Amino acid sequence: MPTRHSTRHSSTRAFFISFEGTEGSGKSTQLAILAERLRAIGYPVTETQEPGTTSIGRQIRSILLDPVNQEMTGMAELLLMFAARAQTAAEIIRPALDRGDIVISDRFTDSTLAYQGYARGLGFDLVRRAHELALGSLYPDLTLYIDVDLETGLARARRRNDATLEGGREARIDTQSVAFHSRVAEGYREIALLEPQRFRVIDGSGDPAEVSARVWSDIAAIMQTADRLL
Repeated sequence: MPTRHSTRHSSTRAFFISFEGTEGSGKSTQLAILAERLRAIGYPVTETQEPGTTSIGRQIRSILLDPVNQEMTGMAELLLMFAARAQTAAEIIRPALDRGDIVISDRFTDSTLAYQGYARGLGFDLVRRAHELALGSLYPDLTLYIDVDLETGLARARRRNDATLEGGREARIDTQSVAFHSRVAEGYREIALLEPQRFRVIDGSGDPAEVSARVWSDIAAIMQTADRLL
């Protein structure tokens, strides 16, 4: 398991949260709800999306998601993801943590562990070595995995693509087989077994309000224990 350094933030108020999930899990919705709730009670919040957020990240995102690039290898995916992640960390995440912000990221290295490390078969060790090279000891303090039924999530993802992509064109990752997405879910479950204190599984069934109540219950208890809340 990776070595973590709890003293990496210059401010004791800084806290780094990531949301994870399979396609269509609703994690982005839950991230937005949590960010709004934290801001409403006075916390400075910085949001990031992977891959994206920075100009370089958005360009990499377009390559990764373009369905034309079906021949892309798992190793190419991994290297592109960490290139985008390193840029986001340098431009946004580390400066925000140094200011004392709560940073909330829509995906982080756990996605690469599940998608490329587990589902693509590259292995967790390789992903972690790449993380250390690109990011050093920067890991989320807390990861919230929104757990939904795989078929339900994939159906949501297809509806999302129909609504947002020209001509209903699917993102490249969404065109992968159900077996691939099943392996991704297995990868996330493996991470949960390896790191139960950091990586928390949230029941994603029900409407967004029900899920957000579960998220808040979990995060409030953990942040209070970490002396991050007023």
